Amino acid sequence: MLLFKGVKPKCTFNTQKLVYDLTMLNLDKKELSVLKKLSTPMKIQDFLDTLPINYEKKGETYMSPRRVLREKKAHCFEGALLAALALKIHGKEPLLLDLKALPSDIDHVVTLYKVNGYWGAISKTNHTSLRFRDPIYRTIRELATSYFHEYFINKSGQKTLRSYSKPFNLNKQKINWITSENDLRELVDNLDESPHLPLFPKANLKHIRKADKMERKAGEIVEWKKTNRQT
Repeated sequence: MLLFKGVKPKCTFNTQKLVYDLTMLNLDKKELSVLKKLSTPMKIQDFLDTLPINYEKKGETYMSPRRVLREKKAHCFEGALLAALALKIHGKEPLLLDLKALPSDIDHVVTLYKVNGYWGAISKTNHTSLRFRDPIYRTIRELATSYFHEYFINKSGQKTLRSYSKPFNLNKQKINWITSENDLRELVDNLDESPHLPLFPKANLKHIRKADKMERKAGEIVEWKKTNRQT
């Protein structure tokens, strides 16, 4: 059975269920033509890398994948939703991972994927750090800790990542996260309020070294500048 006309499924899953699901997504032909090409985590990441970062110049946004494809820009949460949708279309569970930082910093959201039992992550970011993760991590904790060292405030060097969520399955959310024209504030709150696990015991806090001068210098590099009209 063909998943799309002229295209054979590249993974083992119930194609009948998937085709049924596709009819329920309310995506138009143009949107589907983009998403069905994003058939692997690497292809999804390559596509996200072409999108300018969303600086939210007109105010805070939490755009659905439909709006992201139309506006052609995204921040981490919006990019994570688009990546999750691409995985969903190709028969994978749409799973998010919330990396929660101190109030003085910003949380980061990535999309989880799994290959041969090992976890990886797809990530939209504007910096040299907090990017794509290859599928080499045996557990979600291993994956989350890989972001700890580079998660710091440039000005002070303080490392701020403190906890990570359990895999957050978008299939279980009773919210139109795929094509909504409204900002998905409720979905953000649901993710933020979902179960999170600490990365380390509080007793270890005094043993954590600040990022050094070279690391902080690298942290100042951005991919898309705010003056760019596309952002």
